[in-house]
Amino acid sequence: MTPSLALVRIHTTGGKNFRLWLPLFLLWIPFLLLLPLILLALLAVTLAGRMNPWRVTNALWAVLCSLPGTDVRVASDGNRVTVRIL
Repeated sequence: MTPSLALVRIHTTGGKNFRLWLPLFLLWIPFLLLLPLILLALLAVTLAGRMNPWRVTNALWAVLCSLPGTDVRVASDGNRVTVRIL
């Protein structure tokens, strides 16, 4: 399953908190428009690196489908940023 939503939270030491819900499914629209260029770039990279294009495509799809459940937390000087991909 591809990721559909990302939740970004920013907590600062000044007490200001910020929460943003990003609908990732809307990224499919520009992706579909850029698909011919992406396929040409993928073909050029795989031919230059002498790799099988189907294996590279399969690996990229596997990485994309494994993104849901990703939880990244960064803290520094009392400031915290959390990114969760749902």
